[in-house]
Amino acid sequence: MSAPLLAVERLSAGYGASRVLFDVDLELREGEVATLLGRNGMGKSTLIKCLTGWLKPTSGSIRFAGRDMTGAAAYRIGRAGFALVPEGRQVFPTLTVRENLIATASKRNGHAWTLSRVAELFPRLEERMHQLAGTLSGGEQQMLAIGRALMTNPRLLVLDEATEGLAPLVRADIWRALATLKQEGLAMLVVDKDLKALLPLADHHTGIEKGRVALRGTSAEISADEARLHALIGV
Repeated sequence: MSAPLLAVERLSAGYGASRVLFDVDLELREGEVATLLGRNGMGKSTLIKCLTGWLKPTSGSIRFAGRDMTGAAAYRIGRAGFALVPEGRQVFPTLTVRENLIATASKRNGHAWTLSRVAELFPRLEERMHQLAGTLSGGEQQMLAIGRALMTNPRLLVLDEATEGLAPLVRADIWRALATLKQEGLAMLVVDKDLKALLPLADHHTGIEKGRVALRGTSAEISADEARLHALIGV
């Protein structure tokens, strides 16, 4: 079996004297979709901050694409092919949709993602290419945040709260887009609470509770303990 694209081993981290993560393990291979499950405040965002270089772990290791990225600067992790769709979208509000997309464009991996491909994935963005991002709806901004990440031509796409707070029709559009990305072989790590959408999309799941791995398995395996699963994510 090939080496994992992302390998997190015994990762611990926190803020000052407050420890948040405790010996977390996580693996993701090329082309796989994995999830991070858990209620708010359980450590998911802290783990993502460690993965993206915004927080230095206190112990453990992070390897990405065969390279040690433990505590590496965010720009190095991004250049290696790691792209984040952050919670809250964080688009550039005074730039147009087109300017947001080209601001992060990279020719990595054969420059597969272009403006036209993003517009094909999200037709709403094509209609709004010259509109300021700050005037878009929340759902359109989330589509733009995903498109902006794709324009870096990543090897791994991480979505923090992929559809939180969005209207049902917009959520459906985003889940369809993620299913398309999976079919194309893009590895993804998805944080969300929509089990109905996550279970058919993901290859495996990791549940975090109080900073520790509390659940791990395929969709079939974690669905077998429905009560535990729903208690873990708080729905």
